[in-house]
Amino acid sequence: MRKKPLSIALLAAATVTVAGCGGGGASTGEAATSPADPGKASGTITVLTNRTDLVQDGTMKKYAAEFRKTHPKVTVKFQGITDYEGEVKIRMNTENYGDVLLIPSVIAKGDYPKFFAPLGDTKDMAKTYRFTGKTDVRGKTYGIANFGTVNGLVYNKAVWKKAGITDWPTTPARFLDDLKQIKAKTGATPYYTNFKDGWPLSSPWTNSVGSVSCDVNASDALATSDKPWAEGSDLNVLDTLLHDIVHDRLSEKDPTTTNWETSKTDLAKGRIGSMLLGSWAVNQMRDAATKAGKDPDDIGFMPVPVQKDGTFCATMLSDYQLAVNTHSKNKSAARAWIDWFTEKSGFAAEEGGVSALTSISFPDVLKPYEDNDVKLIERSEAKTEQVNAIDNASEIGLAKQDYRQKLIDIARGAQKGSLQDYFDDLDKRWADAAATAGN
Repeated sequence: MRKKPLSIALLAAATVTVAGCGGGGASTGEAATSPADPGKASGTITVLTNRTDLVQDGTMKKYAAEFRKTHPKVTVKFQGITDYEGEVKIRMNTENYGDVLLIPSVIAKGDYPKFFAPLGDTKDMAKTYRFTGKTDVRGKTYGIANFGTVNGLVYNKAVWKKAGITDWPTTPARFLDDLKQIKAKTGATPYYTNFKDGWPLSSPWTNSVGSVSCDVNASDALATSDKPWAEGSDLNVLDTLLHDIVHDRLSEKDPTTTNWETSKTDLAKGRIGSMLLGSWAVNQMRDAATKAGKDPDDIGFMPVPVQKDGTFCATMLSDYQLAVNTHSKNKSAARAWIDWFTEKSGFAAEEGGVSALTSISFPDVLKPYEDNDVKLIERSEAKTEQVNAIDNASEIGLAKQDYRQKLIDIARGAQKGSLQDYFDDLDKRWADAAATAGN
């Protein structure tokens, strides 16, 4: 079973400090530096991951075997954790949370130095790695991206062609018209929300903030905005599009019965026309097509249907960040694993993700974007802490499923209210929270 990636990068993941979590003791502050001679790095390290599928099918063991060819004295053990966020959060009350781990979204960015070893000065790390701003705390980098993901719509090209659609829609209205054609001419479900699984309503949509305005500072701007859902704003345009898709009956009939794993096969077979996801999902859909006896080349990837001055823009964000436990007894070996996994394993390309290395070009799944001059927006993370604080205080949950599930319920008539009333309420809650929490 293929799962969603190690994470789907979140704009405003809940970042309250783990209650009572002190990492089992004070951080040493000691940096995790790469060994000068890989052959001399030694020790046994434990790597925590939520990719239980890759642990169970032996894929991670194969990566470790390759790693040992250049680091023969390092033994790598893996712990695949199904409820990664929940279990690791608890384990971080002690010092026993692996040697290498994915930084849980529940950890406040300002608290990274308590739990993780610094990997280097951000100004130097940024020359080699993308997404360093994600874990920069006071000039130090505490995590290296597992990979990056670019947002867009995974779609079945054969379905769209059957409906007579050959060009990417350039506006939300055109996109809705295209979905109506798909419904009328193909019998496929034009758009699939994955309402029940929830996460496809949170991260893919919120991660698209910046694609509408084509603004690298779109996320940071939320820290000083009194009306994030004002007409024309990124959130307004994106959430209006989702609302209208559902309101116009262009999504699944009963959103409460959706299933993520089934949806991959359904899209591959042409039963679903499109879903908003990250570039990481393209290969999973193509795998599903192959298994279903369908042409994997039918799986396409297009940007959010909005243009800025005639140009499509797509946000590019970090996946989970790999970090070293500040209490690890084998920091050098742990850092060696992170460096090798990032630079040599080929994992990012296998997942259809953007490598954290600035020297590596974009994966093949993004060729349609390159061919059509889609502008990639790597969003600033400078004010993520303030945005998170406001989001938590407002209890909206930009990185949670609830508020867009309510949006869908309003759109399909399962809850009373209008879209504008809902936006007004969200703006008021955000402004009230910003008056205190954002300071």
